[in-house]
Amino acid sequence: MTQVPVSEGVFTWPSDEPHLIGSKCLDCGTYTFPVSTGCSRCSSDRLETVELSRRGKLWTWTIQGFPPKAPPFAGNADPKTFKPFGVGYVELPGEVKVETRLTVADPAQLQIGMEMELVIEPLTTDDDGNEVVTFAFAPVNDN
Repeated sequence: MTQVPVSEGVFTWPSDEPHLIGSKCLDCGTYTFPVSTGCSRCSSDRLETVELSRRGKLWTWTIQGFPPKAPPFAGNADPKTFKPFGVGYVELPGEVKVETRLTVADPAQLQIGMEMELVIEPLTTDDDGNEVVTFAFAPVNDN
């Protein structure tokens, strides 16, 4: 099965060590995600495209316990087979807070401040039979 990204230009793909793709303002140093053509802090249009850090800290989280509305949600929206998933903000050091899916949906396994790492995971299958993949953050297990 061919894997395709949920959206082009959001993360490096294909990649053994994927990175989110963002912007950095050349005038004030502000980072944004996703890529932007203008700085939200100083209004400069001098931005460069950058690969963001793969690791960060869980800033806050919740569990999505029911199917979101589609569109824009892409994935299993059938209430009978829907599986809850974690959603949170991960703070990438010195860069930006990223709203993201989490690979964990068990509240007992999530803690604000825990180390998280970017991963790519299956989301759905498109009309052509391709596996659509998206980014998520997973707890780091350095053991």
